[in-house]
Amino acid sequence: MTPRPESSGPFPEQPPNRQRTEPPTPARKKKPARKATQPAGSRAAGAARVGAGGTTRGAARAASEATSAPVPENSPQLTPPEAELAVSPAVDSDDRDRLLHGTHHAPHSVLGAHPVPGGVAFRAFRPYARAVTVVSGGVTVALHDDGDGFFSGLLPLNEVPAYRLRVAYEGTELETEDAYRFLPTLGELDLHLIGEGRHEQLWTVLGAHPTTHQGVTGTRFSVWAPNAQGVRVAGSFNFWDGTGFPMRSLGATGVWELFVPGIGEGELYKFEITRPDGSKTLRADPMARRTEVPPATSSIVTSSAYEWGDAEWLERRAEVPAHRAPLSVYEVHLPSWRPGLTYRQLAEQLPAYVKDLGFTHVELMPVAEHPFGGSWGYQVTGFYAPTARLGTPDDFKYLVDALHRAGIGVIMDWVPAHFPRDEWALAEFDGRPLYEHSDPLRAAHPDWGTLEFDFGRREVRNFLVANALYWCEEFHIDGLRVDAVASMLYLDYSREPGQWTPNEHGGRENLDAVAFLQEMNATVYRRVPGVVTIAEESTAWDGVTRATHHRGPSGFGGLGFGLKWNMGWMHDSLEYMSHEPVHRKYHHGEMTFSMVYAYSENYVLPISHDEVVHGKRSLVSKMPGDWWRQRADLRAYLGFMWAHPGKQLLFMGQEFAQGAEWSEAHGPDWWLLDPHYGAEADHRGVRDLVRDLNTVYRATPALWQYDTEPAGFRWVTGDAADDNVLAFLRYDADGSPLLAVSHFAPVVRHDYRIGVPDDVPAWHEVLNTDAARYGGGGVVNPGPVKPEPQGRHGRPASIRLTLPPLATLWLRPA
Repeated sequence: MTPRPESSGPFPEQPPNRQRTEPPTPARKKKPARKATQPAGSRAAGAARVGAGGTTRGAARAASEATSAPVPENSPQLTPPEAELAVSPAVDSDDRDRLLHGTHHAPHSVLGAHPVPGGVAFRAFRPYARAVTVVSGGVTVALHDDGDGFFSGLLPLNEVPAYRLRVAYEGTELETEDAYRFLPTLGELDLHLIGEGRHEQLWTVLGAHPTTHQGVTGTRFSVWAPNAQGVRVAGSFNFWDGTGFPMRSLGATGVWELFVPGIGEGELYKFEITRPDGSKTLRADPMARRTEVPPATSSIVTSSAYEWGDAEWLERRAEVPAHRAPLSVYEVHLPSWRPGLTYRQLAEQLPAYVKDLGFTHVELMPVAEHPFGGSWGYQVTGFYAPTARLGTPDDFKYLVDALHRAGIGVIMDWVPAHFPRDEWALAEFDGRPLYEHSDPLRAAHPDWGTLEFDFGRREVRNFLVANALYWCEEFHIDGLRVDAVASMLYLDYSREPGQWTPNEHGGRENLDAVAFLQEMNATVYRRVPGVVTIAEESTAWDGVTRATHHRGPSGFGGLGFGLKWNMGWMHDSLEYMSHEPVHRKYHHGEMTFSMVYAYSENYVLPISHDEVVHGKRSLVSKMPGDWWRQRADLRAYLGFMWAHPGKQLLFMGQEFAQGAEWSEAHGPDWWLLDPHYGAEADHRGVRDLVRDLNTVYRATPALWQYDTEPAGFRWVTGDAADDNVLAFLRYDADGSPLLAVSHFAPVVRHDYRIGVPDDVPAWHEVLNTDAARYGGGGVVNPGPVKPEPQGRHGRPASIRLTLPPLATLWLRPA
């Protein structure tokens, strides 16, 4: 952020490039002095009156006191101006009308103190005030009440002094700095970068920031609203009447700015925008870093005092790229994981629970502020604010810090594809399409009733790219799972012919969205080492996880993501598991097809919230058969999932075989783990399995080191459809193998022969999902299993195993 310009002299300088100029000084002629005529609505220079309860002084007395009272060191002296040079200090009718109607783009050029012929003109706009007095050193000079909240006076000064305003209202009086005597709080470099759409720390200059400016404490407000006729700040500090708080336009950038002295953290505010048609709208700050608790919608002035304790975590998280490291994710909807807990209360429970189960990361369903809880955070209105439902931004930092100190990474769902139409938020923010595309066919999202961002507009791209950086830099987020990428990439997504327009090449690709995603990924990876970006992309788009500078067959550079959700694997494998075992041999390819494209991208295998809501049933309830078989199938499936190339993601509640669909209203059914519940052991057994899967997984590089390279995988048998058996080997960088065998039939197969390498003297079972402690039948292979020189599955040796019903086995060299 660029340094802010400060006054170089003993008195505040006036803002440059004032839009309103004072009348030129008339040519002087040597002639006898004549009496000045007093303009209507003003008083002669030096005339003054005090506020309510005071006395009125004559012009002579005011001038005498002004010149004889003690004056601060270096203050300009009050000297009588020549009467023939005096001009009216009052706000002229045009400026007055524009200020009253909220359409003035340069209020600082009118209000405040300005050198004019005959002295310094003071003008204040204080609706509802009974009197306004200028206070400078030991001098107090009351301004004339010009009506409608305007006050003015001409003081016989050679320069603008340091001054304050004493404002009298009915029953009270306050002394304050004049907001219209300050220079802009945004520097030239900030404005240049905003105009170019390249301000990577946009949140540090736009929005509301408590600060000290020109030696005065207050809050600087700034907002991008290029189509507005005028913008004013309204809030709790001015009784939600922004009339007296007009902002100034900072040129072609479309940014409006105002420094308001004397207010700070905790104040509520919004921006009152005068649209191009003259109507007004009250809007929450798009850059607000804190909001009220929904359904209230105000933004809150905030600053952070949080001191992080995760330096060690941050230092080592970039040591190994995510695709070559163990990554096992527990997906959490924070408001319902333990309903009623705050961020800080969650910090006392969530890290311990996740660490006990062995997950490497949590993925938090969108924590950015959203008006409707039932959207689960996927319709965002406060892109820069953690939801206030659970606490303050610093409270959310405390939760992230606690997870890091427990050795757990934090991935956050991020939603740059669209936003809701709430009239107080981003939709037609300044009276015209701004954040959304100006073409209605491109703006309206056909599935969700929301609006799509205009990715082709540089300021909108800047808003979103900076937002990605904001979460990573300010909240130490370790990964961004980007929602609904497919809906961004295709112009015809969920649209019928005639409802979309091809791109400039005649194709269906959204070139603007492609460029945005490439810029976002490149910027995040450049600025925040160790962070991973993950795409929820459900199509076969070429190069989602390819580097942006590497072009693929389609002619596009890669999108630059680190990982991609493997939606194909998820749909195919769940479809297979939903069939009765007797029919699974006809669907065997649904479990093997994923290996045809397993290395086309860097994949995550997701069993997310989307798969356990809206009538899809919970994971265990997708399995056929009775309760025993459902649990056995679930355990076998989890064992297959953890062994398959790719990282893992499991939604909360599925780790203990919750039978009901997830509901954000009450969260996981924790009562299933109550020791007094009759079937508690069944649910605890599945959770114990998940813990052991993670424990063995993290200790076995063969299961994660070569996830994205063909050298890390070898089929043993992928065609044993009649037996419902799949077997494969995973290898680490040193060539050490793990053998995974999944058996999806409800029978025991004795002496089942599996081909193995002949250079391993013996194998031992390190995990068996049918173990009794998991709720299984206890059919295991105790002791070392030695190869026999009998070829099988194209290998020179084989071992004989007892395959439990509906189970997965993992074996390693003994």
